[in-house]
Amino acid sequence: MASANTAELVVLVDEEGRPIGSADKIGVHHESTPLHLAFSCYLFDQAGNVLLTRRALHKRTFPGIWTNSCCGHPAPDESMPDAVQRRVREELGVGIADLECVLPDFRYYAVAADGVVENELCPVYRGRVEGPVRADPAEVMDYEWVPWEQACSAARLPWAISPWAVEQIPLLEAAGVGQRT
Repeated sequence: MASANTAELVVLVDEEGRPIGSADKIGVHHESTPLHLAFSCYLFDQAGNVLLTRRALHKRTFPGIWTNSCCGHPAPDESMPDAVQRRVREELGVGIADLECVLPDFRYYAVAADGVVENELCPVYRGRVEGPVRADPAEVMDYEWVPWEQACSAARLPWAISPWAVEQIPLLEAAGVGQRT
């Protein structure tokens, strides 16, 4: 995590996903956001429920919207699994067991109501949560454990959850992710 004096950088990529530089996370999300690396993670408990989170209201993109367990960006020279583990610890206060990349080539483009664009090459991970959730209110305003089938139903209501989750969940469902807890 960046300190008060250090910018948090995101990795810019070309159309083939090759790194071409970096940019300050704060300044990169706007009406013409360049393509950059990100990730999404879906965390499951022992009973097969998935953790859905509601983004804090001050988030730059899609504030207050329900989404997957955790999203984030790898830092330059940080492996994607390390970035996932780091952000889950920072946002949710938990570790992850059995972390697995299930949609390595996922990419999406979404425009928020205020015109801010998400333009991300965004591998999707799944894992099993280790320990009780202690969500950081600066990142997550609410969270809920829901049966996987309920998350799949929410994805069919595009106004109910984030646009990336609307695209990801049917792909995860088709890959049998909810059955592999």
